[in-house]
Amino acid sequence: MSELQNEPSSPPPPPPPASSESPSSPPSAPSDDPPPCRFDPCRTIGIIKRKALIKDLAAVYHAECLAYCQELLELQRKCEEPYPDIKVAADSRKETMRPPKRLKKSR
Repeated sequence: MSELQNEPSSPPPPPPPASSESPSSPPSAPSDDPPPCRFDPCRTIGIIKRKALIKDLAAVYHAECLAYCQELLELQRKCEEPYPDIKVAADSRKETMRPPKRLKKSR
């Protein structure tokens, strides 16, 4: 380990060239870099319209989710309603039982 510390660090490798194409290539040649964007009001109008459509879709989706949640709550309430009736029936059965003949002594 001490051997590695004694060696001087090597300089970092040079950065790769920016482009493999020559700078004198015609601008009509296909390249990966898109041309610089300029302000275009027509594109802005399209962006605003798409944003409005997305907001409308989000509102519809939200309303649909709320409707499903409401339906689920109603189904849960309906599902829970029969259980109190069953419990009441079990309680009434206990009430009709006769008291024991001999009471246990309390200590």
